[in-house]
Amino acid sequence: MESTITDLITRRSIRKFKPEQIKKEELNKILEAGTYAPSGMGAQSSKIVVIQDKDTKNKLSKMNANIIFPDGSKENFDPFYGAPTIVLVLADPNVKTYIEDGSLVLGNLMNAAHAIGIGSCWIHRAKEEFESSEGKELLKKWNIPDSYVGVGHCILGYPADNILPTAKPRKSDYIVYIKE
Repeated sequence: MESTITDLITRRSIRKFKPEQIKKEELNKILEAGTYAPSGMGAQSSKIVVIQDKDTKNKLSKMNANIIFPDGSKENFDPFYGAPTIVLVLADPNVKTYIEDGSLVLGNLMNAAHAIGIGSCWIHRAKEEFESSEGKELLKKWNIPDSYVGVGHCILGYPADNILPTAKPRKSDYIVYIKE
């Protein structure tokens, strides 16, 4: 069990990847961990979409970049940092805890990836992507109800450098004890 705690403490966001695709067995382990994330009342409101198709990745990258830079000033910016796999987490907003459920899925995905040596990073703006008409068209194409809300993306790949970024020091007032 100590290895789990070590993994939780040492996981860092990776933003530079080797171009090669991760192995299917590794991906399946990561995805399975995501499906076992806690969810409110066991509702499992989340849906996981694995994107490895270059055209779809490029489309999502452009949609995401346009949210950050609506003026188009960073036309070639890739918010997914060239990761070979994008795992999109959506959730059903009819479930009260859909945001929390999707966030826990993303956490499990990132921690599982780190545990087996795969780099990951949470990329935001999925909500805005899938509120757009382009996003709704993708949901329709994927046979997902257009009521689903984007919670986030987990990018996955082999880290380009085998050096984990250093953790920032933890703030001194992170933990507050209330004792008798």
